[in-house]
Amino acid sequence: MKSHRAKRSPQIAPAWIGIAIAFYAFIAIGMAESGLGVLLPSIIETFALSPATVTYLFISQVAGYVIAAFSSSIISNWLGLAPMLLVAAIALTTALATYAMASAWFVMVIVGTLLGLSIGLIDAGINTYIVSDGREAKWIGLLHAFYGIGALLGPTIATTLLVIGLEWRQIYLVFTGIVALLVVAVVGIVITRYQPMMAKTAAKRNAWADIRLALGTPIVILTGLFLLLNVGIEAALGNWAYTVQHVSRKFPAATAGYSVSAFWLGFTTGRLILGILINKLGANRLINVSLATLALGLASWWLLPGQWLSLPLIGFAIAAMFPTTIWLMPQRVPSAIVPAAIGFVSSVASLGAAVIPTTIGWIANRAGLESIPGLILVLAIALIVLHRYLAQSQVKDSTHH
Repeated sequence: MKSHRAKRSPQIAPAWIGIAIAFYAFIAIGMAESGLGVLLPSIIETFALSPATVTYLFISQVAGYVIAAFSSSIISNWLGLAPMLLVAAIALTTALATYAMASAWFVMVIVGTLLGLSIGLIDAGINTYIVSDGREAKWIGLLHAFYGIGALLGPTIATTLLVIGLEWRQIYLVFTGIVALLVVAVVGIVITRYQPMMAKTAAKRNAWADIRLALGTPIVILTGLFLLLNVGIEAALGNWAYTVQHVSRKFPAATAGYSVSAFWLGFTTGRLILGILINKLGANRLINVSLATLALGLASWWLLPGQWLSLPLIGFAIAAMFPTTIWLMPQRVPSAIVPAAIGFVSSVASLGAAVIPTTIGWIANRAGLESIPGLILVLAIALIVLHRYLAQSQVKDSTHH
């Protein structure tokens, strides 16, 4: 009986333990990123900042995202996936706890780099884990739906706790506790040497050579730029929509906060039905429809400022683009460089989450907060143009093969 169990457990465990950890990790990073948008006005008030100076918090994340972009596959190859996730989870918990206790603005800015690095490593590692195994590839849409759940919970929890009287530092302590559970889960994975996450990085490949090969593949660079813009728009909405609604358009705090939650609700809904949409429309057509809907939603949010119903439409429109693009990667690049390619484009996408909200904050500091919806619409148009080049590049690759 004992030997029979020993043979069965590796087959049963991978189907749930690894996927459950992956889903919770994406809830954690979704909350960590989206909660900031609702807390931003409070942080600005505490440290007497402007829309321009608060963007130093976004800039500080850039270094971390850049390091993650070029090192995630190397670190995973060196440590193993599970140990890398453990280091990243501890780093993210530390960064959020430091946010909660920071008495000076420069401390938050410095720690932003650690937050960016940890999110970039978790994002790249989990995406590679899910996509690399054909048996688990069907989970990619659901995985990103769990990011949407985290992104929905972040502003919802933050708004609710602000309404009942907690201050932003206390709310960051709540987020710290939630992310700390990820550390506990990954510690269990490392201690038990959970086979799928330990085995993923067992191959003795030259990680540097894989990265060079990936960076020499035009469709990888093009995909990275597309996802940088895509995630940048998503982050800009998450970070600035509450400020636009509450500070500029004078919506009550609760209404403004829950309107951001509505954005993430639309986003999560789109992620949950992603598999159905891909089956009905096909991957490229789904991205085309999503881009058109995104432009329409942004135009209505910009030109009809008295309503907030466009925000859930925008969230729904943007939901499919990242996971669909990641899902296409194994079909677009040689299988040997899939981990390096996914690690690179995922982390570059996270870089967009810092660069684009920062740039928009600088411009809005001069042009006014009402310029933000129009600026994001311009970025959406640029995303449409870039997707046309990406689709054409894919056609050329497929004809070459």
